[in-house]
Amino acid sequence: MKLKEKLHQFTYQKRGLLATNFYNLETLHGVLKAASELHEPLILQLTQSSINYMGLETAVNLARTGLEQFNVEGWIHLDHGDSIRLAQSCLDAGFDSVMIDGSELSFNENIKITSEVVKLAEKYGAHVEAELGFVAKLGQFQTKNGFTQPEEAKKFVDATGVDALAISIGTAHGFYKEEPNLDLDLLSNIAAVCPATLVLHGSSGVPATQIQEAIYLGICKVNLATEIKNVFMRTLKTELTGNDEIDLRKVFPIATQHITDLIKEKLVTIKNQRD
Repeated sequence: MKLKEKLHQFTYQKRGLLATNFYNLETLHGVLKAASELHEPLILQLTQSSINYMGLETAVNLARTGLEQFNVEGWIHLDHGDSIRLAQSCLDAGFDSVMIDGSELSFNENIKITSEVVKLAEKYGAHVEAELGFVAKLGQFQTKNGFTQPEEAKKFVDATGVDALAISIGTAHGFYKEEPNLDLDLLSNIAAVCPATLVLHGSSGVPATQIQEAIYLGICKVNLATEIKNVFMRTLKTELTGNDEIDLRKVFPIATQHITDLIKEKLVTIKNQRD
C-alpha cells in the first residue's frame, strides 16, 4: 500500500502511524524488531545528517533490507529536507516520501519550494510532507506566536497540493525543559479545514495521553527521534561504565533491545485503542 493511502486509512480510523529516525544498523534493527513483534507498520526516516553519516545508498539499502528481513510494512522518508536537490537525490534513490521544510521561509517562499517538490515527486509517485508554523529546533525557543493557523494551513495545502503537513501546536524538537501542553483546540480547528494528513513533530517527551488525544483529533503521522538516540546512548554509557568489554557485538545488542522496548511502548500508544 502507498504511504498516502495508509495515512488516509489511519486518519479515518483515528490511529497514528509512527515515523522513527534511525542512525545505524542497531537503531534500525531496534525499531524494526518492535514493529515486527507487534505486527505494526512503520515509517523509517533519514535526515541529511544521517545520510551524510551512512551514505545515501547504504542507508536506503539498510532500510529496504531491514523491512524485508523483519517482514514489516514500511516506507522510507526524508525528514527535514532543506533543498530541492536533496529531495531529488532521495527520490532517485528510491525513497517513498520526502519532506521539504520551508517553515523558516516566508509563507509565499514556503509555498513556492513546496510546490516545486510536489511537482517533482509526482514523477515518482512519491508522497510529500511540508511544515507550516514554527516547531522549535534544538537550541530554539517555542512560542505560541509561531503556531500554525487553520486558514493559513488550508491556503497552504490548497496552493501546493502537498500530501502531509507538519503543524505547530506546542511541540518542539529535542528535550523539553518542562512538560509540553499541546493546543488541542487549535489542532481540532486545523483538522476541520485542512485536507492534508496532519503530522506531529517533536513527540519525544510528550505525555502519551496528549499524543492519543491529538491523534483522535486529527494527527496521524507521529515523529520520534530524540528518545531513540537518548535510550541508545544512555544504555551504552551505563553498560560501559566500569566494564572492560571491547566486543561491540556483545554491548550494542543491549542498547538495541532498549530501543525495541521503547518503540513497542510508542506503537501501543499511537494505535490509540479506546475502550
